Amino acid sequence: MNDYVIITDSSCDLPEKMARELELTVLPLAFNLSGKQYYNYLDGRDLSFAEFYSKIRSGESCTTSAVNIEAFSSAMRPILESGRDVLCLAFSSGLSNTYNAAKLACEEMAALYPERKVFAVDTLCASLGEGLLVYLAAQEKRKGKSIEEVRDWAEETKLHLCHWFTVDDLNHLKRGGRISGATALIGTMLNIKPVLHVDNEGHLINMGKVRGRRASLSALVDHMEETATDPASQTVFISHGDAQEDAEFVAEEVRRRFGVKNILINYVGPVIGAHSGPGTIALFYLGTNR
Repeated sequence: MNDYVIITDSSCDLPEKMARELELTVLPLAFNLSGKQYYNYLDGRDLSFAEFYSKIRSGESCTTSAVNIEAFSSAMRPILESGRDVLCLAFSSGLSNTYNAAKLACEEMAALYPERKVFAVDTLCASLGEGLLVYLAAQEKRKGKSIEEVRDWAEETKLHLCHWFTVDDLNHLKRGGRISGATALIGTMLNIKPVLHVDNEGHLINMGKVRGRRASLSALVDHMEETATDPASQTVFISHGDAQEDAEFVAEEVRRRFGVKNILINYVGPVIGAHSGPGTIALFYLGTNR
């Protein structure tokens, strides 16, 4: 069986140490903060996550840019030249052009290295939802599954990867065009917090609203109760926009209500955090459907 490497992008929001242990190749995506370009490395080497959120809270503007096809090709080329194959699990096409760039790079590399296998999967996932799919795919690889088997597993599993989010500051959703200015203003005045999820097309969708921060956090766990499959045996991921205490509250609720033992908490990285803002909390798990 030929060896292969799983490539993903930094929107997966995995901890750097875990990515190394899983032997992943992770492509850092770029963001622009107040006119300066940075790269979203998993270890925050260009700009720490805490500093990023501090700058966003102080009003600095942040935008993200489309990934370059050549960046993917450059990451794949040495792997293919070493005689290994490539499986690329990319950020949702419903939120970014990253998958399209990965797919084009895979097609280019497959033509240049016809003896190698080069596959791209649109995860339709974001943040640690993407990270959880990549983590679980790496576990399948460790079991000895072939590149085709892991690719097919990812395709079959991705629409069972549930994403539930809430945000603390509605103005970031307003700037991203998710809600109107009037909705943001009224919601802020009434302490209304939206509850969102990523749908089957990989888009971020507003699913409802509750009054108060603690209620919005509990709502994430309520959705898990409705759809999670055998939650006690799962590894659950939680990401946060510089809101560790709230992430810990959600984790404790998940432990208390479902007996989950394996929970990973990590930052929402700058590429997604630029749009979701400080205070974002997101819960990821496997369910009957999204």
